[in-house]
Amino acid sequence: MSDEHLKAAPTIKASRQAAFRFVFAVALMNAVSFGIMIPVLPNLIKHMVGGDTATASTWNVLFAVTWGTMQLFCGPILGMLSDRIGRRPVLLISLFGLAIDFLFMAFAPNLAWLFVGRVINGMTAASFSTANAYVADVTEPKDRAKAFGWMGSAFSFGFLVGPALGGFLAGEFMHGYLGDFALRLPFLVAAALTAVNWLYGLFVLPESLSPERRITHFNWARANPLGSLAFLRAHGELLGLAAVGFLFQLAHTVLPSIFVLYAGFRYHWGSDMVGLTMMLTGILGVVVQTFFVGPVVARIGERGALLLGTVGGAAGFFLYGLAPNGWAYIASAPVFAVMSFLQPGLQGLMTRRVGPQAQGQLQGANQSLQGIASVTGPMIFGLTFAWAVRNDATLHLPGLPILMASSLLAAAFLLALKVGHAPARVMTQAAEAAAE
Repeated sequence: MSDEHLKAAPTIKASRQAAFRFVFAVALMNAVSFGIMIPVLPNLIKHMVGGDTATASTWNVLFAVTWGTMQLFCGPILGMLSDRIGRRPVLLISLFGLAIDFLFMAFAPNLAWLFVGRVINGMTAASFSTANAYVADVTEPKDRAKAFGWMGSAFSFGFLVGPALGGFLAGEFMHGYLGDFALRLPFLVAAALTAVNWLYGLFVLPESLSPERRITHFNWARANPLGSLAFLRAHGELLGLAAVGFLFQLAHTVLPSIFVLYAGFRYHWGSDMVGLTMMLTGILGVVVQTFFVGPVVARIGERGALLLGTVGGAAGFFLYGLAPNGWAYIASAPVFAVMSFLQPGLQGLMTRRVGPQAQGQLQGANQSLQGIASVTGPMIFGLTFAWAVRNDATLHLPGLPILMASSLLAAAFLLALKVGHAPARVMTQAAEAAAE
């Protein structure tokens, strides 16, 4: 290596670290704003349908399926668009759409307006997948699992602070001052946070994908769910890992689909207790992803982290589904937190298999699969929960959907055993660019 290259190396490394800090901050603020609404939206729907839990669960399914359908069709478009015009503009589009969605939910007079907000958000919600492509741009392959662990910690932190804040804003204390409008206050706060996030991205966030590393034209044939899946099939080693990711995403939809209504029905928790419980699981996720992912991956590798995460998730869901009371549910949270190793290991293995010009396409394909999971998961789990509630007098198993999620992650573990090997060749970032 020449003297010029040796002198430039520290500068390049410092620039990449600064860029990563920027996108981490974007992901962190976005996760907080997203987390605020989680313990509130199902209860707002329940309020609008007259307080019936089973009916609210059915409407919640419709909202989630709509959001997932938009993700399914728009995720690949935004992923390829980020390969064509850069990551930064797509992140800004995503944040703007999220802010508009929160405003719709804050002032929606009926379920129809809530539905419109979900459509807008589903069309533009590519912030985390685009952020993952950004991370792949600015991180060497050997460091990506650790970097994705940090990104996961941003998401977990959002689920630490956001639901607790949302539960407080919509809880009994604020209800005493604002009445029923307290159910809408969290969405106004989330809209404000997202607007700040958008401004941060507009004025501070640098672009990670230089013009010479972008694709030369936008290919509509690939920017759709079928084309996105064809991309995974064309990269044979990705397909099995993508299947593991799909099973994870499908299982992961169970708690967003039913948890608020489930906790209220089985444990008689209100918004405040739901928020505190989600804060606890968020703390555990942050601890694992921030302090343990890096050392564990260094010791057992990305494949080991993937296998460990699938086992932890399967065991955690199993304990959640059988927990007879709230304390037993909370006591199971440390086991469930082991699932935090899954995504960093999986993303590390997948991003090693494509070059920089295809990272957005890869994340778009992953988001397309997430869209399929977001369509099918709420239907499977939400309708199963509604059925279990209606038949609780004879079935006595409201945790049935969560046990189903456990079985999906058990299947993911068996598949990961077969496909979770290291790539045949591992390229440096410079070699990836040259190969493209």
